[in-house]
Amino acid sequence: MQESARKDVERAFGVLQSRFAIVRNPALQWDKERIGKVMIACVILHNMIVEDERDGYAPIDTFEFETGQSSRSSQARSRDSVNVTPDMLAMRREVRDSDKHHRLKADLVENIWQMFGDEDE
Repeated sequence: MQESARKDVERAFGVLQSRFAIVRNPALQWDKERIGKVMIACVILHNMIVEDERDGYAPIDTFEFETGQSSRSSQARSRDSVNVTPDMLAMRREVRDSDKHHRLKADLVENIWQMFGDEDE
């Protein structure tokens, strides 16, 4: 059970490392509380991203898998076969909008400074 849990944690940590550079970089000089806050923020962001992207996935008919009737080796759909709606394209453009990203980032930094200020003072 311990080995299984360890593998699950390593797999989850690998996903976070591949998505967030802050998790990949060394954090030896950070205190445990700060590392914990960064990890919680990354997990929350990852879950938000997964939840947002979930609506864009094409539904897969699992009947062939459940009945064992399929003779094909894989049922995975290629990205080209997924029906992309105009709403999905607009949402993707909005998410990738550089100006909006910078405005949101500046607002977030300002909000954090207002809430916590400079911890060194």
